[in-house]
Amino acid sequence: MSDDSLGMTVGLGLADFDAAVERVVDALKVEGFGVITEIDVQKTIKQKLGIDTRRYKILGACNPPIAHAALEADPMIGLLLPCNVIVFESARGEVTVSIANPRRMFELVETPGVEGMVEQVHAKLSRAAASLRS
Repeated sequence: MSDDSLGMTVGLGLADFDAAVERVVDALKVEGFGVITEIDVQKTIKQKLGIDTRRYKILGACNPPIAHAALEADPMIGLLLPCNVIVFESARGEVTVSIANPRRMFELVETPGVEGMVEQVHAKLSRAAASLRS
């Protein structure tokens, strides 16, 4: 797993795309996250532009207790929620998963007490990403 500036990225190799999405959803559940939004980018681009593209989904993941605490600390944090997870297919059919790095997302937030929540979310999402490698 690479932990680049934007996200924690795991390559799944040649994998069934739909099965990979389900694996991601299951890995997030283990860490207390539910997927509250799912955007099928491939379908949207086809509908809006008539262009065929690779399979690409954006999942919006939320851990309700942590999200609630963060919103109580600062309602503007809603601009940074949910945590985005992308699952996409390369031209060769390899599937990649990347989970947004909450440390980077919250760098500008100066609300007292939020840093601990960010670290908690980072640890949970890191474990979810790491579990996809097995």
